[in-house]
Amino acid sequence: MITFYDIACTRPNTTWSPSTWKTRYVLNYKGLSYRTEWVDFDDIEAHSIKNGFAPSCKRADGSPRYTLPAIYDESTGAKIADSSLIADYLEATYPDTPSIYPHNTRALQAAFESAVLAHLDAVHQFTAPYLMTKKYFTPKTEEYYRKFREPAFGGKRLEDLLPSGEARVKQWERLKNDIGKIASWYDQNNGKGPFLLGETPSWADFVTASFLVWFRIIWGEESEEWKELETWHNGRWKKLFAAVKNYEAMA
Repeated sequence: MITFYDIACTRPNTTWSPSTWKTRYVLNYKGLSYRTEWVDFDDIEAHSIKNGFAPSCKRADGSPRYTLPAIYDESTGAKIADSSLIADYLEATYPDTPSIYPHNTRALQAAFESAVLAHLDAVHQFTAPYLMTKKYFTPKTEEYYRKFREPAFGGKRLEDLLPSGEARVKQWERLKNDIGKIASWYDQNNGKGPFLLGETPSWADFVTASFLVWFRIIWGEESEEWKELETWHNGRWKKLFAAVKNYEAMA
């Protein structure tokens, strides 16, 4: 059994983080048995240290930074944090499950993930404010999240990141164009399927879906924003979501 550590919020059994969504997609796609343990955002560091997880990266000041997702595999004793490292571990440890790097594409998919991240600069102004206004966190966690995130935006309150008027129109179009670049890479499969490799799901699709499902959860499935995004790029993303829906289960 694998224990999967995900970020808690005020909505039961709701995972909002694109980082943890990547791991959930992979666990479900591979059909691995796992259980979810929810960790408050402000408890991630203490939880990681207590349970023996290594830091995922470093902060700007050089101090260690602990992040989720993380997994503990009881069958091997492995404790791993970071979605990419977890994906590599699961691929190597469970070779008889469906591969997330088919046709020896690991290196290419790493490059794809970096390219996707480079085209998502516009997203935070349309997501971070909703985490606050829709109260995804307890007051204690919200205070910690603000201390963590607001310095990255020049000290602005997260609610104030949401553009309005002409600025919103401009930034929304920027977001559409950025995601359109990702859609153009998918178009290179010549319409052979909803996935980057055509009819075969892979890590690249779970990376892409993890960010888009973030929008769906934060905005709401009935929101104007989400309904409009589903129509973008000839319905590319609506088709992708239909194709990965079987891998969204909560365990």
